[in-house]
Amino acid sequence: MNGDPSTPYSRDLGDELRQIREQWTTFRGRRIARMLGWDPGKVSNIEHGKVRASEIDIIQYLGRCGRSQAFITDFLERYRSAFNPYFVQVPDNLRTMSMAESTADKITSFTMTSMPGLVQTREYAVALFQARGLLAPEVIERAVRFRMERQSILLRPNRPQCVFYIHEYALRLKVGSDEIMEDQLMRLLFHTHVIRVVPESAGAAGALPAEYMLWEYEKRSSSAYQGSDLAQVFVQDLAGVKHCISIFKLLDALALDEEQSRSLVADLASRSREDLSGRKLHLA
Repeated sequence: MNGDPSTPYSRDLGDELRQIREQWTTFRGRRIARMLGWDPGKVSNIEHGKVRASEIDIIQYLGRCGRSQAFITDFLERYRSAFNPYFVQVPDNLRTMSMAESTADKITSFTMTSMPGLVQTREYAVALFQARGLLAPEVIERAVRFRMERQSILLRPNRPQCVFYIHEYALRLKVGSDEIMEDQLMRLLFHTHVIRVVPESAGAAGALPAEYMLWEYEKRSSSAYQGSDLAQVFVQDLAGVKHCISIFKLLDALALDEEQSRSLVADLASRSREDLSGRKLHLA
């Protein structure tokens, strides 16, 4: 359905407004609505990112919350992009992604060189960030903590339906120790989600250069995502979303079925365990 014109970024900034109200005032939504002369539904819609507030609305709202002129100016600068059909963020800005997937009914993703973030173990995530050598230790800790917090959506009773397309290269690429790889591969097998492995035999057709995600919602438009070490691109544009859907249709045709995929992951985990046992015997 398409009953909600919001974007991941508008929902992110709307939630930020709600947090500001709750942190800096004692006002409930209805009270601040009365103070501003608004209908209570207007506050709710703005805080949920469902409608674009005018700049005067934002100034009045944040002013009632006691925010400084400098803060309001900065927020307005960000808010002007809230409803753009294409929105780009730096990779370490993680709130928008969290907001997008936390309310999704279905999440479909593809990763070429690493395990999907939603099913990574902590040890694998740490080893992956350390191997790339792009982040300071304190930044890695924050990034890993966020990645683990994201995974809480998979523990909810109403968790989203997840389909993870993973290239075979990511399964075979050693990240960290043998123990870390075995634990990571086993993690893939014992969670409620669909795994589809894109085999190396698919060739160039299955070797997509970036991470792709599609978030589908019951009462709002779907959103697409493409990520890299340089930028995160959030797409609300209908043509862009359709292109992302076509990518996953291609992957569906190329990938092993779920039973074959799980069998391959189990085989790789078993080999990792055998390699580890053999090394221990050799050391003994």
